[in-house]
Amino acid sequence: MDLNKVTHIYFIGIGGIGMSSLAQYFHHMGKSVAGYDKTPSPITKKLEDLGIIITFKESENAIPSAYKNSDKTIVVYTPAIPDNHAQMNWFKGNDFEVLKRAAMLGAVTKNSFCLAVAGTHGKTTTSAMLGHIMTQANTGATSFLGGVSENYNSNLILGTGEVSVVEADEFDRSFLQLSPNIACITSVDADHLDIYGKSEELEASFKDFSKKVSDELIIRKGLPFEGKTFGIEEKADYDAQNLKIENGTYVFDVKTSKEIVKNVRLAMPGRHNVLNALAAIGMAHSYGVKLEAVKDALASFKGIQRRFTYVLNSEEKVVIDDYAHHPTAINAIIDSVEEMYPGRKSLGVFQPHLYSRTQDFADDFARSLSRFDELILLDIYPAREAPIPGVNSEWLLSKVENTDKQLVSKNRLVEKVSKSEASVVVIIGAGDISELVQSIKEKVVYEN
Repeated sequence: MDLNKVTHIYFIGIGGIGMSSLAQYFHHMGKSVAGYDKTPSPITKKLEDLGIIITFKESENAIPSAYKNSDKTIVVYTPAIPDNHAQMNWFKGNDFEVLKRAAMLGAVTKNSFCLAVAGTHGKTTTSAMLGHIMTQANTGATSFLGGVSENYNSNLILGTGEVSVVEADEFDRSFLQLSPNIACITSVDADHLDIYGKSEELEASFKDFSKKVSDELIIRKGLPFEGKTFGIEEKADYDAQNLKIENGTYVFDVKTSKEIVKNVRLAMPGRHNVLNALAAIGMAHSYGVKLEAVKDALASFKGIQRRFTYVLNSEEKVVIDDYAHHPTAINAIIDSVEEMYPGRKSLGVFQPHLYSRTQDFADDFARSLSRFDELILLDIYPAREAPIPGVNSEWLLSKVENTDKQLVSKNRLVEKVSKSEASVVVIIGAGDISELVQSIKEKVVYEN
């Protein structure tokens, strides 16, 4: 595929966070871009403001006529699109070139020096840190992010194109479409078992990914791969030492085999984010960015939207919003809350994501959610899945040991949260719970 000869690109599922960054990139490159999504959102609004045509009707008739020529249009889709999607089937039936998002991302970055961030947790934060470091170091990197960077208010950081920073997504083995020069693996916890079947297959896929890395692999110490390591007080190749908290900011030293940089500052809570920072540090340093320059860039990193995002932060009430949808990630959030707000009463508000993930990790979810002083559970957000008999939020709630727990419908959630006496409220989930966050904030402020 010669992208220089492509004039029109149509995205099915254009409102997805990964899809929209590609759409913005091609629009910036002067291509004609359009797409479909199921419902309007802030992301689709931003794309429309750029002049990108978006339809919210699935029928073939809704496809703009300019994109119905198979000689000049390539179609890109997200795996979340169902097999019976009308537009998808029309394009396939009329001999269009139809690519998964990962294949297109691989094609875009193939001729660049590619830095790829892999792992079942931490990809978005690590890639955003790395993208910020590479931008501040004037490397000309273009970064395709899986979340909206607070520094750039975007999931795309445009550069000159010779260097790229990407998330290497293990879902559907998508990361095997990439050709990374430098990569990291942050974690390999069991996930996406609806795709892999068992954790051993997931690990094998990461092993396959590691073999695609041409120059340098950076791994969390203890993972079963060959590469340079990172860790906290673990005698790793990139080792965080003397970790402390000053005014809500982590301060630590980074020691390598040849040098040490002191007083690195990271204004993100949670030791897991220190590990994410070490992965980004290792990748940038392997590329050639000096550690002092990395330190300066991290000090100005503001974070990612919906990654321990403070919706409200006052002495009386704290409301935090996070995308977490796996027990390991939820535990990391609770660890951060306990570290930042010791002794304060906490309320967890969780919307489970996918029936299969809920089924696979029900006991682990129950253990993590039981750590909150109070728990409100919403119904499972199905995303791409059909229901699984017996797998529902009531079943999950029955496993939670916390006695102060309840199942609440979305239309009653704002009122229920506002009545809670907990001083720290954590809103968690990868579904549509984020749509209620602003209403929760306004109601909490009004009630208090």
